[in-house]
Amino acid sequence: MLNNIGLPGLLLIAVVVLVLFGRGKISSLMGEVGKGITAFKKGVSDGTKELEDAQADEARDVTPEEKDKA
Repeated sequence: MLNNIGLPGLLLIAVVVLVLFGRGKISSLMGEVGKGITAFKKGVSDGTKELEDAQADEARDVTPEEKDKA
């Protein structure tokens, strides 16, 4: 059904959305979407960094302890 919309169909949909919601509402909505994407990317980056730090801590102490032979 939606496989063959094409450029004219997308333009028509864009015009209808613009008429229904208005330019101000759409620009504020896109600003919120942008903030959400930025927050998501920051969360993914922080999570990746946290996992890498945990793996680095585990890899740091792999040598066995030497016991004193007295």
